[in-house]
Amino acid sequence: MLCVRLPPPTTTTSFFTLVQYPALESYETKNAVCDRCHHIIISVHNNFLDPYTTNATIDLDGSFYFGLNLPKCPNQREPKKVSLTKTAKKTREHKSNYIDTVREAIDNNDRIYLFSYENMRSNHFKDVRLHFRGGNSNDMDDGNDSGEGRLFLGKNKLLQIALGRSSEDEYSDNLHQISKSLTGSVGILCTNRSPKDVEGYFAKLAVEDFARAGQAAPRTVILTKSQIETHPVSMVEQFRKLGLPVEVKSGRVAFVGGREEWEVCKEGKELSVEQCKILVHMGVKLAVFRIELLTRWEKEDGTVNELQ
Repeated sequence: MLCVRLPPPTTTTSFFTLVQYPALESYETKNAVCDRCHHIIISVHNNFLDPYTTNATIDLDGSFYFGLNLPKCPNQREPKKVSLTKTAKKTREHKSNYIDTVREAIDNNDRIYLFSYENMRSNHFKDVRLHFRGGNSNDMDDGNDSGEGRLFLGKNKLLQIALGRSSEDEYSDNLHQISKSLTGSVGILCTNRSPKDVEGYFAKLAVEDFARAGQAAPRTVILTKSQIETHPVSMVEQFRKLGLPVEVKSGRVAFVGGREEWEVCKEGKELSVEQCKILVHMGVKLAVFRIELLTRWEKEDGTVNELQ
């Protein structure tokens, strides 16, 4: 059965408008709703206009409609999805400016490093950028290396064009050897700092962080009864939704059935979203942010040294 009037969104049918029509002596709700908009259909006893009962609907704007004069219920269309994250397309000028910025960094620095990264985290990578822009220059052994370094990643094809893809179009001697390795999760560092300082810094760089869904668990994690008990009982429902078999026992959070431990993840298995959330609640960090240096290029003589 179809309704005769589509009500306003997020509202329900109201019968207050009946008081505006004294001729309407009574009404009753029929066991029927609109198949499209779920508007309740009622029967109205109208003794003023006609001596019989007729179908009618009442809208919240005060409109009252009778029998065959009622408008037809309109067809509902699927709501159109409008993306709110649209960004302007990068123009040719923008790409040219990026290439010029990379080449300017090559001119202002003595060497280039090609590096790869694991478990990228923007907050940790920001610290690396600040370090080579002179923010932590006091930590370096050689005070003469005061030049401002630049890191570039995320636009491998533009970096290849900036360095040169072949010996014929390379920007400087042997840069095409760096360019051919610019694939995947890699980037370049342009710096004036000595190889000892740069390579020593990255050799010590290892920051632990929480794992993300989709990566393989580097080790098996087992929760113990003592780890669960430290959490408030208000988190029991939240833990249950994540798959943890917990309950409240003697005013504390405990495993169901009196078990002493529970396995969150197994080494080598892919982590799910729920497992990652459990690890965050327990403070277990399985990911390590690292940057590994692969190749070093020297501007002075154009030599390329493989570091791995």
